[in-house]
Amino acid sequence: MIKTLMSLASPAGPRARLSILIFHRVLEQPDPLFPGEIDRATFDAICTWLKSWFHVLPLDEAMVRLKRGDLPARAAAITFDDGYADNEVIALPILQKHGLPATFYIATGYLNGGRMWNDSVIEAIRLCPNGTLDLNGTPAAALGQLDMGSIEARRTAIGAVLSATKYLEPGERQQWADALQERSQAVLPTALMMNSAQVKALRSAGMLIGAHTMNHPILARLSPAKAEAEIADGRDALEALLGEPVRHFAYPNGKPVQDYDAASVAIVKRLGFDSAVSTAWGAASAGTDLHQVPRFSPWDRSRGRFGLRLLKNLIAGPEARL
Repeated sequence: MIKTLMSLASPAGPRARLSILIFHRVLEQPDPLFPGEIDRATFDAICTWLKSWFHVLPLDEAMVRLKRGDLPARAAAITFDDGYADNEVIALPILQKHGLPATFYIATGYLNGGRMWNDSVIEAIRLCPNGTLDLNGTPAAALGQLDMGSIEARRTAIGAVLSATKYLEPGERQQWADALQERSQAVLPTALMMNSAQVKALRSAGMLIGAHTMNHPILARLSPAKAEAEIADGRDALEALLGEPVRHFAYPNGKPVQDYDAASVAIVKRLGFDSAVSTAWGAASAGTDLHQVPRFSPWDRSRGRFGLRLLKNLIAGPEARL
């Protein structure tokens, strides 16, 4: 039933629509702190569903065919953002098992032992050995004392800190994360992100590698010069690593206006990327700007609900863009 409705919503040819799914991590086991995060078993099930409903294409092929107007019915692509090590360790074998291609957008500043600022916040609170976390006298003093007394309290604390820091200037954001780590007295993991060999392994396995800046900043909050440096330097690092052009880009955070702006889009086009993806919901159509392509993944965990939400996204109105 779902497949039939998807065929009607996305027929082959000029009226086709392209569904692009976005993922970040695939965990070995469910995370008590974030039970909604995708784990191995859930991702394996999702891949089974996607293969039964869609023609899953490599993203570069999908973009060419979208522009040309000859996509197959129920076209889709799979993407991952940021460059987490579990993408290569856990997600890749599952993708290979199902014969599915995917694109991995890498924030190169965190390769080889780096850690994204938000993960520093999450792990500092997760691993804090104390019942409270006192932030008075730190850059995060406005949050006062955070309750660490339960998993629910820690989850609430993480949400509060991330909300307060997400749109700060990158240097100030890192100061908050560093202060949290120092006050928490936690030893944070250093292998959350991929190393260079893992990025190469993904490419050798036939997966596509895309750029995602160096340090995952909010591009709309940067000067044009700083934004261009982040985008270009991230791409150049990947090209040096892989020995080939990197033609596709993902905007960090990815919401139009809020996270990237017209200047960001102009930079991406000027740097010669073939496509750029956002996190605006929707499915791409013949009229989509290839440098503002929407993406969406349902949060449901049952086959029926996951499929129906994908169908709803597929038939939704024009995607949000600048």
